[in-house]
Amino acid sequence: MITIIMAEDHQMLIDGVKSFFEYDDEINIIGTVNNGEELVKLVSLKQPKLVITDIRMPKMDGIEATRIIKNKLPHIHVLAMTMFDQPEAIKQMLDAGAKGYILKNSGIKMLSKAIETVAKGETFFDPNVAFNFMNSYIDDNVTIGETDKVVLSKREKEILNLISTGKTSKEIAKTLFIAKTTVDTHRKNMIKKLNLSSGNELVKYAIDKKYQF
Repeated sequence: MITIIMAEDHQMLIDGVKSFFEYDDEINIIGTVNNGEELVKLVSLKQPKLVITDIRMPKMDGIEATRIIKNKLPHIHVLAMTMFDQPEAIKQMLDAGAKGYILKNSGIKMLSKAIETVAKGETFFDPNVAFNFMNSYIDDNVTIGETDKVVLSKREKEILNLISTGKTSKEIAKTLFIAKTTVDTHRKNMIKKLNLSSGNELVKYAIDKKYQF
């Protein structure tokens, strides 16, 4: 069992990740916080196997929190999940002790792979940042994630974005000045394109992807 504490100041993202792993037998999110100070306290108390943390957070950023955690509890692995793809931010996070680095728009499947990899003490990189900085971090022992390219139309992206805000098909139709049946058709097409099994999974996917629009 991989026990996890997650630090993220966007509660909706926390809720989305928790919802996805709720029935996972191998991954258990045992605590969540919204700032770096609370992260350090909760990790010291519960000592999870893995920490997932954003970089920019109130009170204490993820870089400093990671540095403190790794100094006090070096056996705990840290995975950064953030919007920052700048080389300096990546370097600072890795120098602080993080073993993985992914972007928030990478998708839940890549997050799952990153968790499994980092929990074993191995290094994982989002493919969108893997070669953006010092090559000294990239070697044969590093796992680089793979992206599943899915092409959605402009209208589908608009609808997916509105789904992520919690709007119903009727509300989306009114916003976009189209028929509700058209929205429903787009929903069905996206479920098929994205290889999802239900409307609820489409909502979870929309929330997971909302930062990329």
